[in-house]
Amino acid sequence: MPKLPPSGKKAAKAKAAPAKKALRKVPKAVRKAEKRVLAPFAAEGAGPSVLDALWQTVEARRLAGDVATSHSARLLARGTPKVAQKLGEEAVECVIEATIGNRAATILESADLLYHLVVLWVDAGIRPEEVWGELARRQGISGIAEKASRPAGLIASAGTAKLP
Repeated sequence: MPKLPPSGKKAAKAKAAPAKKALRKVPKAVRKAEKRVLAPFAAEGAGPSVLDALWQTVEARRLAGDVATSHSARLLARGTPKVAQKLGEEAVECVIEATIGNRAATILESADLLYHLVVLWVDAGIRPEEVWGELARRQGISGIAEKASRPAGLIASAGTAKLP
């Protein structure tokens, strides 16, 4: 008698078996990398000091100037307009993900945005402590009052208008 193909639940199990075997064939290194990348976003040692460490790394890459092996050095070598363009692109991507409510992608894009902001700081010769100092100065001040206290010349030179 000829053997007939399985039907119903048996057919589903027969189709699932090769899929399970295929999952087992993924190399261990790939599984480890995926687990690390797809793990929860909270990481041990994460905190504001990571931005200071990132600044140090980007500054070291700038000083080394090895555009063949360093993305940071390559980007900095392309000049301020390219550095600023990349920051803008990452900001837009972050805004898009936040707008559509994609939390995980917003976290990833936020990290990209912060990286490119640090690259911009390095390009402009701005140290993180200068930004932290400005944030500390503003702490406890109303955003409306802080904006009103800015010199009119600064607002005009930036080409921006105050929001009502």
